[in-house]
Amino acid sequence: MTVSTHSIPGVLSGRALAISFEFFPPKDDESEQQLWSAIRTLERVHPAFVSVTYGAGGTTQDRTVRVTARIARETSLTPLAHLTCVGASVSQLRQVVGQYAAADIHNILALRGDPPGNIRGQWVPHPDGLNHADELVALIRGLGDFTVGVAAFPDVHPESRTLDDDVETLVRKADAGATFAVTQMVFDADSYLRLRDRVAARRELPITPGLMPVTNVKQIERMSELMGTPLPRAVTDRLHAVADDGDAVRDVGVQIATELAERMIAEGAPGLHFITMNRSTATLEVHDNLGLHPTPA
Repeated sequence: MTVSTHSIPGVLSGRALAISFEFFPPKDDESEQQLWSAIRTLERVHPAFVSVTYGAGGTTQDRTVRVTARIARETSLTPLAHLTCVGASVSQLRQVVGQYAAADIHNILALRGDPPGNIRGQWVPHPDGLNHADELVALIRGLGDFTVGVAAFPDVHPESRTLDDDVETLVRKADAGATFAVTQMVFDADSYLRLRDRVAARRELPITPGLMPVTNVKQIERMSELMGTPLPRAVTDRLHAVADDGDAVRDVGVQIATELAERMIAEGAPGLHFITMNRSTATLEVHDNLGLHPTPA
């Protein structure tokens, strides 16, 4: 069965709830086998789309392009390709967009990206590149028939002064041609809803919350620090209470993700974007807990 890669269903075509999954490009043969096992397992629930990230600081671009193209070629899934401004001239960005188009991939998540080598360092654009994600959105839209999504930060981007700054940034991205947004991982539903409602008052831009079932306490704390996403006390207390029991951590992580998903669905979230860490079981448990059923492709 072949799904057209020219449009993302769900977010743009009115599906009641658009479920999507995020993967990262593998570093070696073993991790690539794990990735494809997760992809094949999650393919069975017919997500609206799947995305493949860049590594920190914009690394792994070649692997990201290769894996995304293989998903388009060998699966029934609709891929959402990532693209960042990091270390790339406009000419190089055009070339990557051309690679995606050649692979019949027409859905791109446009990101400024983090400073290479130190994601908390000062952002310095490539001398012949772009400085902001809205510029990348405009570039992509000018190169062909692409659906372009962008990132959103419910807990405020580390470089923003206030939530107002992030709202203005999303408005600019929408004005440049973005038609939907996906957030960083959400652990506070109120933060997501606040951002969504503030943007909705200004522009029509569906914002899907990112959701990550926690299976490792140290891993999530490290990710939280790197991404600037605070972990609420209500979350950390529950995880730390069982930190010495790996199975219990996983169970609690799935419970927390399920509760967050239920709240955001009840409040009208257009979808859920699962950050899978290239594994399928915890994500599928949350999916099943929510009573979600595969939607025929």
